[in-house]
Amino acid sequence: MPDDLPNAVYSANSLFMSRASDTAYEKIRSFILYGEARPGMQLTEERLSEIAGVSRTPVRDAVQRLENEMLLVRSASKRLSVADWSDDEIDEMFALRAMLECHAAERAAQRMDGGGLARLREVNGLLTAAVDRAMPDVGTFLEANRQFHDLILEYAQSPRLSKLLPALVEQPVVRRTANQYSGEDLIQSAKDHDELIAAFAARDQDWAGAVMTSHIRRAFHSFSLATRDSDAA
Repeated sequence: MPDDLPNAVYSANSLFMSRASDTAYEKIRSFILYGEARPGMQLTEERLSEIAGVSRTPVRDAVQRLENEMLLVRSASKRLSVADWSDDEIDEMFALRAMLECHAAERAAQRMDGGGLARLREVNGLLTAAVDRAMPDVGTFLEANRQFHDLILEYAQSPRLSKLLPALVEQPVVRRTANQYSGEDLIQSAKDHDELIAAFAARDQDWAGAVMTSHIRRAFHSFSLATRDSDAA
């Protein structure tokens, strides 16, 4: 037996486990953000293994990553569940998003080029078509909205923002907010994007930052109003 065979086997096993962990992470994260998961839903490792299609060992690693992103939480009794945030936590999340996305928009306005503007216009065209219907296509809205904000983050060219923002932007509160928008709110979101594009075209960072802050705060108030109406019903 070659001397380096045990090391090769160990490396192969490590690579397999890493890939299995990544698969579990992506599938469970997708289930939480876009699937059937609901805030407060309890989950077991067995159920997560079924969702991910892998064994419980890589699931444990994926769960730790998702706990770090605050998408999954553990109770005092160690029970695992989908995160469910208080009103104060949601307010803080939107406040942090407004600050960080404002900064991203200001940076992007200084670095945006013709290619970036064309991509933003294309994505927002898809978003506008999705919401300008008798029955808005919320799924397409969410995907196009994600792409639009991802492009802004790309042009912000800030590794720090790239690490900080996704954990806030992709949490289920975004999905829940979009699903509670009225048709008018969704159309307004597309108009906000149009104004952001205009600010980027003008390379006006103050304008871009102000529009982004207003955009995120409007989303928060739409969410809060819808939540109050739901609680009163």
